[in-house]
Amino acid sequence: MSALPQYEYVKLADRIEADIRSGKLPDGAALPGERAMTDIYRVSIGTVRRAVRELRDRGLVATLPAKGTFVTAPPADARP
Repeated sequence: MSALPQYEYVKLADRIEADIRSGKLPDGAALPGERAMTDIYRVSIGTVRRAVRELRDRGLVATLPAKGTFVTAPPADARP
């Protein structure tokens, strides 16, 4: 049986989460701006915004208005 397709924003959030967990994006690191992320990941601005919201919901990033989005320490009970 084939796996169900995933939304693009979930794929992007998973990709960024993998970078956070691997240490490529350490605690306190700033994520690129939304427009830059559209170029880096070749997705729409809406996809970037939903992915960042998903990362916030997962407790992996925090967004400060007019400052940017920053990596926070992954939760202790986080999946590997």
